Amino acid sequence: MRALVVHEPTGPGAARLEEIDEPAAQDGMALIDVHAAGVGFVDLLLTKGEYQIRPDPPFVPGIEVAGTRRDTGERVCATTLFGGFAEVAVAPAFLTFPIPDAMPFDVAAGLVINYQTAHLALTRRGRLAQGETVLVHGAAGGVGTASIQVAKALGAGRVIGVARGEEKTRAAAEAGADEILDAGGDWVAAVRELGGADVVVDPVGGDRFDESLRCMKPEGRLLVVGFAEGRIPTLPVNRLLLRHLDVIGVNFGGLVPLDQAFPAAAATDLFRWWEEGSVRPLLTDEYELADGARCLRDFAERRVIGKPVLRVR
Repeated sequence: MRALVVHEPTGPGAARLEEIDEPAAQDGMALIDVHAAGVGFVDLLLTKGEYQIRPDPPFVPGIEVAGTRRDTGERVCATTLFGGFAEVAVAPAFLTFPIPDAMPFDVAAGLVINYQTAHLALTRRGRLAQGETVLVHGAAGGVGTASIQVAKALGAGRVIGVARGEEKTRAAAEAGADEILDAGGDWVAAVRELGGADVVVDPVGGDRFDESLRCMKPEGRLLVVGFAEGRIPTLPVNRLLLRHLDVIGVNFGGLVPLDQAFPAAAATDLFRWWEEGSVRPLLTDEYELADGARCLRDFAERRVIGKPVLRVR
């Protein structure tokens, strides 16, 4: 089969298209003929050797796929234990879900990690209530666009998207944000003028985290999803005490071993919302499998908007 293989984790260019043996079927695992694979920040970190889990090379990146399950013939999407950037992948059966008949494979691949993370963030971790205001950083990216749509589906009263530049603020609007703010301007003052945020979704970290604490409502929840900016912020806990704020970690992969049932519940909601039209992955960048290295470079250089997907077959 064809696959993108990393022999040395030196960056996006290390992912090279090769012919390798297909994986074997295993107990408790689903063998999937992959039609589309989602690309995310984890994949970029894997190619650089910077992810917290470091598979021994050579390895195949990719942790979100959509395709056909060989043993049942079902159309499915799944979270893999790496190996998704290939024509055949294996995934834990409990992380493999039949998709609606009308759902295209590229859409299904785009609904895996980012949307599952957004669902976890805003329901279980962020306790979003109907009518609350949600502030989303990185609002043109995969997690950002997913969080905008999941917040709307859950009944948020207002969703504020923060992104940098005209193209990315336009994407945040396309994803469904009610208010769009440019990260290069005084977005903190603008959020305050809008009444503040009850919930902040932050996959960016760095200065965005620090400044978010200044525009949250009392009893607000700041959800730590990632550190795309690069700097892991430190926390002035006196602000939490004075304003009754919560800072909450959100780690989809880290929760799976603790609760194997939550991904299926999230998938049920996401598929229903897709059928209702309230959730639509922003697939503005699609690539062939052979273009995987270029896709990862675009991701590293922040040229990607929405959710990039590799077309495999």
